[in-house]
Amino acid sequence: MSSDLPILLLNGPNLNTLGTRQPDVYGVETLDDVVRLAERAAADAGFGLRAFQTNHEGEMIDAIHAARGEVSGIVINPGGWTHTSVALADALVIPEVPIIEVHISNVHAREEFRHHSYVSPIASGVIAGCGVAGYEFAVRRMAALVG
Repeated sequence: MSSDLPILLLNGPNLNTLGTRQPDVYGVETLDDVVRLAERAAADAGFGLRAFQTNHEGEMIDAIHAARGEVSGIVINPGGWTHTSVALADALVIPEVPIIEVHISNVHAREEFRHHSYVSPIASGVIAGCGVAGYEFAVRRMAALVG
């Protein structure tokens, strides 16, 4: 499997603090560790990977808009926007590529407000509670979907 178009890895708010933010919930791996893990998984499947993180919703939406025709699929950890952002969900359909939603923690075992996702209904798959390994799983699944 391979593609001329990379997989896009998106990380939302506060994920830039991985490794220091609540390590009992999110682990000790950093965002750089996550990106390296995802890059290896993509390369193993014959894909490139483009990664982007922001704490600003408009920047995330702009990045999604710019992905149209430029990526084969999107793996996204929307962070807190998962539960709040209709605008993000609306943007994610614009590139017309598969979406896989990833969460490091098991959001369904946490606070009630985390049980709802605006992204899940448009996603081809959802991976939650597998730690940062969920990113690797998501990239491998995306490669299988678009390869």
